[in-house]
Amino acid sequence: MKKLIYILFFAFFSISQLSASNYYEFSPKLKDAYKKAVSLRFAEARKLTREVKTEEPENVLVHYVENYIDFLKIYLDEDYEEFSRLEKNKSHRLEKLSSGNSDSPYHLYTQAEVRLQWAVARSKFEEYRTAAFEVRKAFQFLERNNKKFPNFVANKKSLGILHSLIGSIPPNYKWVATLAGMSGTIEQGRREIEEVVHYAEHNDFIFEEETIIMYALMVLHIGNAGEEAWQIIRSNSLDPNTNPLASFAQASVAMHTGKTDDAIKILSKAPKGNQFHQFHYLEYMMGLCKLYKQDPDAEYHLKNYVNNFNGWNYIKESYQLLAWQELINGNKSGYLSYMQKVLTKGKASIDPDKKALKAAKSGIIPHPELTKARLQFDGGYTFEALSTMENIDISSFDNDKDLLEYHYRKGRVLQSRFQYTEAIEEFNKTIEKGNNKTYYFICNAALQAGIVKEAQKEYTAARIYFNKCLSMDSDKYESSIHGKAKTGLNRIKNK
Repeated sequence: MKKLIYILFFAFFSISQLSASNYYEFSPKLKDAYKKAVSLRFAEARKLTREVKTEEPENVLVHYVENYIDFLKIYLDEDYEEFSRLEKNKSHRLEKLSSGNSDSPYHLYTQAEVRLQWAVARSKFEEYRTAAFEVRKAFQFLERNNKKFPNFVANKKSLGILHSLIGSIPPNYKWVATLAGMSGTIEQGRREIEEVVHYAEHNDFIFEEETIIMYALMVLHIGNAGEEAWQIIRSNSLDPNTNPLASFAQASVAMHTGKTDDAIKILSKAPKGNQFHQFHYLEYMMGLCKLYKQDPDAEYHLKNYVNNFNGWNYIKESYQLLAWQELINGNKSGYLSYMQKVLTKGKASIDPDKKALKAAKSGIIPHPELTKARLQFDGGYTFEALSTMENIDISSFDNDKDLLEYHYRKGRVLQSRFQYTEAIEEFNKTIEKGNNKTYYFICNAALQAGIVKEAQKEYTAARIYFNKCLSMDSDKYESSIHGKAKTGLNRIKNK
């Protein structure tokens, strides 16, 4: 019995000593390693972390930086074998991070961050169930840390994103987050992130760059405020000429706000070389931008992507984009050849690839000029898109769908050019002629007509269109389109 007590006492004493001696510190060398990691200079970052382990053996924060490098590599490469190999490091790193001083705000924070990173990595490979458990655990750690250290700014960065994501869940799925013990609103998350951004503007904050990127993308995708996101991503310390992630973030916001020429300039200056880990997705982005602009060079970049990227996302869509370029140029056989590759290459895990696969399976060849106008509009080239639309001979359409899509797309172009009266006319033609059909653009025509009427402060008409949208079935995007209609009704309910 005495021997057992001695062993237990010794074990407790040893653990207590370990916890007391291990610490969390962004020392100059570790801070440099982190910044190298965020800039995708992985080889340099790993060299520095090895040196930190030797020179600062009790600084457990090094394991957080090592995990961040692994996470970024997995996320960019989408290599499942690499994911399986590196995932084995997770438990060891969490053990090391949990051995540090529990009175440090980094104690719970780093454990939460590692879990969030692996949750995002798992989502790449459709391991959603395990990822959900990791998000839930991370959320709990961050909430506990926030109560213990309410002034720890880094904590608000992660909580802000999670609160916004939870707040953006459609009402009919809220029960999932509630059941998992998670809650939050978009407004709450935004306030938290803004607090972090404000802090970073006046203090030396290690997570400044990633916070700005997260904030801009949150405002863009969750807040649906493109121009504001553009101002955020441009008016800060981010340097797209030295950091590929900054290039990605700025170009992504530019593309989503119709600033394709700006996106091309940003991407053309993205840093490359042996010191940077390859970021193949930037080639996909450049290919898409060049296709929006109807630049023949689009083929070069899209082929670079599909031929050199060993992951599976955006592969099917890239082949569809290559097919569209052939179609627009009058090469039907080239179109069919690339669409055949849509059937066999890549994987249909994300919406763009699912849509490409569905189109390939249908065997329907889209109208070349409508496709061209669609790409020009998506790229923000509204004058060119309108010119393309006006030169289309509608008698060339051989089915009702093309005619309906013509009116819808012309309405969208006119809407973007603030020619609201003409836009409403086109949307009405889409709705009236498409009665009882379920093409998504008919439902979306009603939504966009409601948005136009809201912009004109004709709220009664806006309500009619929003409700019309909700009464329609859609062959795809129904929950998203209906969700936006419900949001529109909420915006104007007291007007």
